[in-house]
Amino acid sequence: MEMNTRLQVEHPITEMITGTDLVEWQIKVASGEPLPMTQEQIRKTGHAFEARIYAEDPAGGFLPGAGPLNYLSTPEPSSTTRVETGVRQGDEVSIHYDPMIAKLVVWGENRPSALQLLIEQLRNYQIAGLQTNINFLIDLASHGHFQAADVHTGFIDQHMATLFPVKTVSNEKIAQLALAYVLNENASTRKSLNRLNPFDLELNFRPNYTPTRKFQLKVGEKEHQVEVKSKGVDFEVRVDGGAWLNVKATRKPHENRFLLQTNINGHVSCFNTVIESGSIALYDDTGLTSAEVVQPKFVTADSAMEGANAGSVIAPMPGVLDKVFVKPGDSVKAGTPLAVLIAMKMEHVLKAAMDGVVKAVPNAEGSNVQKGAVLIAFESN
Repeated sequence: MEMNTRLQVEHPITEMITGTDLVEWQIKVASGEPLPMTQEQIRKTGHAFEARIYAEDPAGGFLPGAGPLNYLSTPEPSSTTRVETGVRQGDEVSIHYDPMIAKLVVWGENRPSALQLLIEQLRNYQIAGLQTNINFLIDLASHGHFQAADVHTGFIDQHMATLFPVKTVSNEKIAQLALAYVLNENASTRKSLNRLNPFDLELNFRPNYTPTRKFQLKVGEKEHQVEVKSKGVDFEVRVDGGAWLNVKATRKPHENRFLLQTNINGHVSCFNTVIESGSIALYDDTGLTSAEVVQPKFVTADSAMEGANAGSVIAPMPGVLDKVFVKPGDSVKAGTPLAVLIAMKMEHVLKAAMDGVVKAVPNAEGSNVQKGAVLIAFESN
């Protein structure tokens, strides 16, 4: 029989339903004191859930992630909600350690009420700067079979199609993402205006002219062409050449985020919004919706990477490029090991997806690389 004398990671569940403090008990026992209660005195009340908040990509095989916590807003702790964490806003989840950010623990009088509180508090857990599993946890806790307690170790595999559906983002939500970006840009420009300079014109002011902005947003894996016309709080937004949407939108700053309110055909929506370096994050009752502003190719083009095709090796997660087995000019066959990436103390051997010739190796051995970085660029044979 194995004897494990440490507290388990799920010990807050026991504490929530028994009203005990197991850490305090452990310290007392280590000091030679007796246990505060006997087994017969312990009473269980209600139901509790614990959700682990991780920096990971659930849709990508739950590969671990890393990066900065540019924005972090947690649920308010109470007698029914606990947040156990060791990070704060501005910290960074490292590639060298377990990517767990926090444990969210909730209590209810019964399982349904505890589960509903878990979903509500997951929606209140907002992080920007790196990918997390929060949206997945919301979908998991909202799943009909999970709510019916029909849960087993093969649950995720069995319900893969419903837990990881092909989600389409509506044109209305894309318009809201676009307006968050435009309003933030307008506010930044207006802030820089010199009110004492007569040549500093009010933003977008033109007599008898409605300015139009055009840019691309990447939502998920799809890029969308967006056009925005503005006049005060009234906007017209068109996505991918479709119908124009009439939208009223306002922005209210609040600490390091802002509140976005939109009115589309009488439907009013409010979002917590965070924008960092072209990344847009909208938080509402459905969780997080994010997008990236696509930079023009002349801004992002890297001559060494031009011509790199789908066979190029991309970092599947942040990590350290430990070994590179090829150099520019080498011919390789599909399946040939090319490099070793170390992340979260695990080695990942990256192999060629096709026959080809190595065109470039942009990163040296020992380099820290971000998810999506091109590690080996190829030319096909």
